Amino acid sequence: MYKSILKPLFFLKKPEDAHHFTFDLTKLTFNLPIIKSLIKSTFQFDDPRLEREVFGLKFKNPVGLAAGFDKDAKLIDEMAMLGFGFIEIGTLTPKPQEGNPQPRLFRLPQDEALINRMGFNNGGVLEAVERLKNRKSDVIIGGNIGKNKNTPNENAVDDYLFCLEALHDYVDYFVVNVSSPNTPNLRDLQEKEPLKALLQAVKSANDLKEKPKPILLKIAPDLTDGQLDDIVEIVMDTNIAGVIATNTTIDRSGLSTSKEKIEAIGAGGVSGKVLAKRSTEVIRYLSRKSVGAFPIIGVGGIYSAEDAIEKLKAGACLVQVYSGMIYEGPGLIKKIKKGLLAYFSR
Repeated sequence: MYKSILKPLFFLKKPEDAHHFTFDLTKLTFNLPIIKSLIKSTFQFDDPRLEREVFGLKFKNPVGLAAGFDKDAKLIDEMAMLGFGFIEIGTLTPKPQEGNPQPRLFRLPQDEALINRMGFNNGGVLEAVERLKNRKSDVIIGGNIGKNKNTPNENAVDDYLFCLEALHDYVDYFVVNVSSPNTPNLRDLQEKEPLKALLQAVKSANDLKEKPKPILLKIAPDLTDGQLDDIVEIVMDTNIAGVIATNTTIDRSGLSTSKEKIEAIGAGGVSGKVLAKRSTEVIRYLSRKSVGAFPIIGVGGIYSAEDAIEKLKAGACLVQVYSGMIYEGPGLIKKIKKGLLAYFSR
């Protein structure tokens, strides 16, 4: 139904308009008793064999919703109905910000991909906290945190610490995002010394809490092997919980969409099928280099159970989807879980 009816209708709208329309429609319909029951019976699929314990948290299943879809924690309970094992909100910043000028989200149907240059548009971390206080589901929540656009890199740690403090009682794990290509100079924080200092500061503040939460680092797929070596060293030295690999890419080389269209779109990070190979390579490299010393959440180009299994074989413990759900529909989560169950049961 999604691919034959709903997707063509959604794709008639501009991508960001379709996103907001989907949010409004979901909020309006998912909590109607009959629809709620239908959604759960259609999309949920649970089995104890899918459960995973990673960085001290027990996940009902290893399939999560990647950051960027529900930035402001508006649809936690509704997305939980689709059967996700965990949901990552954000990227959240201390102050609300509009993000980059529109248009800033683009579809590449020929590649089953997206280009975005959203720029951490969000209502601010305190607004998200108020929503999290009222959530009803017990799904695991990750808090993806970043810095405001106008905060200089030398003061970036203050923004991450503010978000950590605000969210700490309301999320189950944190993700330090320094890998978005859409905030000026943000990726400079991935360099060895600034990154190590930032993670040490966040980890130290977290360790002072009565119940510290796992801290993960989200990295770009565009890092060199040398930079990935640094990531392994930094994760080990700072003793953070793990890595999310990967964010969107600035590489355009694998796209079949015309060069003219890509140039007309301009800057932004690419997600979707084209990212699958590189994100898996990064997962495999980190896993082998670290000898499996820390957990990795794999994200990038997951459109099927086979794609998810490929990430797990490369060394991921959990996976996340976003673009795949836009192109394949919400039934993708159940399909992946069924495929994983068959894989785990061999």
